[in-house]
Amino acid sequence: MTLVEEVYKLSETFPTREQFGITSQLRRAPVSVAANIAEGHSRGTRKDYAHFVSMAKGSLAEVETYLILAGRLTLAERESLTPVWHLASEVSKMLTTLHHKLTSG
Repeated sequence: MTLVEEVYKLSETFPTREQFGITSQLRRAPVSVAANIAEGHSRGTRKDYAHFVSMAKGSLAEVETYLILAGRLTLAERESLTPVWHLASEVSKMLTTLHHKLTSG
């Protein structure tokens, strides 16, 4: 959830012309990460949970891609992007560990 909050804070600084472009896509992706984890957990089987964690990892890759694009298009300063990038990287490590535990036991 922290990633969602930080992405929203960051994207508030983007130009209004991007409201329906990268801003919208960047905001949806971390919400999808959290939603996939929640849905997978509620399914009740390790296999289903692992599947939804895998989908969450895909959504997280979208977050990372949009952050790169935001930097390349100078929608935000590097100093603003870096903490969110590091947070996304930490979430990625957690999802990888969770996926491994779900599929190896």
